[in-house]
Amino acid sequence: MKDIAEFLFTAAMLRRTPRSGLQFLGSGKESVAEHVFQAMIAAYALVKMEHERGIDVDEKKVLMLCLLHDMLESRTGDHNYVNKKYVTVDETKALNDMCRPLFFGDEIKDLVTEFEDKKSVEAQLAGDADQLALIVLVKEQHDLGNPYARKWLTVARQRLLTESGRTLGRSLDESDWAAWWFSKESNEWWVNGKVKGELD
Repeated sequence: MKDIAEFLFTAAMLRRTPRSGLQFLGSGKESVAEHVFQAMIAAYALVKMEHERGIDVDEKKVLMLCLLHDMLESRTGDHNYVNKKYVTVDETKALNDMCRPLFFGDEIKDLVTEFEDKKSVEAQLAGDADQLALIVLVKEQHDLGNPYARKWLTVARQRLLTESGRTLGRSLDESDWAAWWFSKESNEWWVNGKVKGELD
């Protein structure tokens, strides 16, 4: 039980681990844990899109890949694309140290390795979910006026591997991040606290 408790405390560090790339964007902030949550939501949507297209994918595996894809950052911190030019992170040691005490450690290692390899359709969908989570955040910053966000959106969309990922990425890019809650149709609600024809 002590080993599992320590694993949970390790995972909790992701709440306190900032996504470091945003310092170069100049706006926005997010913890790794917040990013993982957004990636899992994107992964869930992608799996449903695949199923709608008649493509059989393992939903549980895609979600597990997303859940665990950044677990190592609880030990290594988040290293962005600029950092990675100059800093070498021993991810193998971090993965081994994290997994060794756990009776389910080999499963975690297999999932992290599969995510990194991007060979299976599940890993490709999880990788797309990772990028879509970034796109959601960066599109918000773009719509709020950050002039550098457009370049980030272009690059993130180029990383998408699946048809469903590219379709959803394009839709996110073409949508207004606030349209779902602050639309022209809802103006009366924002002014009067009710919509036309609604009873008091």
